[in-house]
Amino acid sequence: MKQETEYKKIASHEAKKGEFDKCLLLYSGGLDTSTMLKWIQDEYKSEVIALTIDIGQSADDLDAIKQKALKLGASEAIVYDAKDEFADKLLSKAIKANADYQGGYALSTPLGRIIISQIAVEIAKKYNCQVIAHGCTGKGNDQVRFEGYITTLNPKLKTIAPVREWSMGRDEQIEYAQKNGISVIQTAKSPYSYDENMWGNTGEGGEIEDPNLVAPLENILKWAKTPKKAKNESEIIELEFKKGVPVALNGKKMKLSQIIAKCNEAGAEHGVGVFNLIEDRFVGLKVRGIYENPGAHILISAHKKLEMLVSTREENELKSFIDQKWAYLCYSAKWFDPVMRHICAFQDSQNQKVTGSVKVELYKGNCNVVSLNSPHSLFDENLATFNKNEGFNQNSSAGFIEIWNLSQKTAYSAFDFKE
Repeated sequence: MKQETEYKKIASHEAKKGEFDKCLLLYSGGLDTSTMLKWIQDEYKSEVIALTIDIGQSADDLDAIKQKALKLGASEAIVYDAKDEFADKLLSKAIKANADYQGGYALSTPLGRIIISQIAVEIAKKYNCQVIAHGCTGKGNDQVRFEGYITTLNPKLKTIAPVREWSMGRDEQIEYAQKNGISVIQTAKSPYSYDENMWGNTGEGGEIEDPNLVAPLENILKWAKTPKKAKNESEIIELEFKKGVPVALNGKKMKLSQIIAKCNEAGAEHGVGVFNLIEDRFVGLKVRGIYENPGAHILISAHKKLEMLVSTREENELKSFIDQKWAYLCYSAKWFDPVMRHICAFQDSQNQKVTGSVKVELYKGNCNVVSLNSPHSLFDENLATFNKNEGFNQNSSAGFIEIWNLSQKTAYSAFDFKE
């Protein structure tokens, strides 16, 4: 586990050997956290409590993860159900914000890190843990999210990041795990790494890393079918929104977490919400990821169209700008910056009138909004129709055009723009 360059701790929130005897480990049961559960005990001589937070990661057997943690030496293994809390407190905001980072990523991992950090801080206090350990690398975004949020919420807590300290690559970690009897799903033939919660599934590693290579989706996707293997028949689902938040699916009232789950199932069957994204990490790296967020894509597509229907052009223009800023701040570990409160307040205000029903058609990877209805709709059939009507005075159009064009005409005449 030696590395070529010795890792030196320079930040005040990084715990050093001998400074603690009880550590809370954010435990997923995967390669990184399983390796470090044993490593922390050996290297730091510390008691380790494993915390697994359920935010809808369908691929995980949570009881098996708990037993695995205990088998590897955890003094306690806690499984915390946060599905409804995650949906109601964070994903509702993501829907109102039309969450989208750089073209299709609904921000499942950044949003998950927020609630995991909040709960971890509470659990650490309850069990008198001085340190929280996470499984992030020194090149990724999540180290910034976890350490930034944890120390913001409780400045007295410290953190350790064993992956930064030992600097093992994937091959070395797999070898270490095999030597120590730690079961992992990664192999040389299947090198992909996933981060999953109810809002989406992120795939990294293997061919995904290199943009020059064609990522074999049939081997990578965990949730969704490829468009080729998706159903040959389209499906229309109907969503009901109240003040920007989904409250019913196909006429049936449900909790938001249930609506998300149902939309994930429907979208996955039709190959909807899969994005091959070139992503800018805020630590300065350019990477590629495969994102599966079928439910999020359906809900955001529906919400965005309904929001546009009930809002003026000026509102929609500003909302688009604000939403992008929300996405970049959420991605960049700035959830608790005061500006996010102001942005969310604006989004809450605009979503007061985003109430109504939306029908969405799913087919072969496509997600299309096909009808909208709202008591606050700004569509006026009498004004918008191309048929004869008395609601729109066409005699005023020519005068409007003359005034509207005045500044353009004046500027064009004052300066020769011809090349």
